[in-house]
Amino acid sequence: MHDLIEAARNVQSAAHVPYSEYAVGAALETDSGEVFVGCNLENANYSNSLHAEEVAIAEAVKTGHREFTRIAVSSSRRDGVTPCGMCRQTLTEFCDDDLLVICDEGEGEPPTEYTLGELLPNTISEETLE
Repeated sequence: MHDLIEAARNVQSAAHVPYSEYAVGAALETDSGEVFVGCNLENANYSNSLHAEEVAIAEAVKTGHREFTRIAVSSSRRDGVTPCGMCRQTLTEFCDDDLLVICDEGEGEPPTEYTLGELLPNTISEETLE
């Protein structure tokens, strides 16, 4: 688990956050053990910004991965940040409710863990569209 948090922390240095100065990194582990990272990329029109979790998912999906076991999220403030609602919904497109979501609380503190289903119950899914 520590390796995944470390990967999320390390990618924060690549974040583009000139407006909020709130760097976020995400590290997404596939079912085969590969790790894909992403960082947030802000835009002056905040709604066009990319979130770290989305970037990590895109990196994994573009190489053919569709099954994931866990994701770690870390902010430069080490404040236990969780994926936002939009990122939670994006994760549900590719992940089951039991995806482990690991949130960085900072050095010396244990990370907080959730399942995706806890963070986003009763999600919109392919089944609900039918």
